[in-house]
Amino acid sequence: MTYIKYSLLVCLAALLCACGKDKDFDVEAQLKADTTAIRAFVVANNIPALKTPQGIFYQIIAPGSGSVNYSASTKVTADYTGKLLNGTTFDTTIGKSPIEFSLGGVIAGWQIGIPLIQNGGTIRLLIPSYYAYGNSSPSGLIPENSILDFNVTLRNVQ
Repeated sequence: MTYIKYSLLVCLAALLCACGKDKDFDVEAQLKADTTAIRAFVVANNIPALKTPQGIFYQIIAPGSGSVNYSASTKVTADYTGKLLNGTTFDTTIGKSPIEFSLGGVIAGWQIGIPLIQNGGTIRLLIPSYYAYGNSSPSGLIPENSILDFNVTLRNVQ
């Protein structure tokens, strides 16, 4: 009987969460618009960026060293600066303590981009909103549907 109650609770929670979503939001259209904006940004700023199959643009500034096989449970310590495409910095660890996280606990853009480098490496990630916060805003500093521009340096990877 407890299993049935638990299952019903999970189903109810899923339904309530789904009700809050914007059903008119077109992910493909937003991803296409973000990709167009990132390409224009890369060209205008002469950034030698590559693109992952998922659509994350990146520039490896320093590859780092080592041979970590990344997984969702990989522990990472990193310094970073996060900006919007207009140059506004919304967060940074520079001058503060680096952050520590499990790779599976961060935005999808980081989960895709960080494994492209190793310990000590630095990467610039231009992340379409779909792989960041989508059509929601985690704070007043990051508007919904924001493309994010991160410089990330890995301090320790385990």
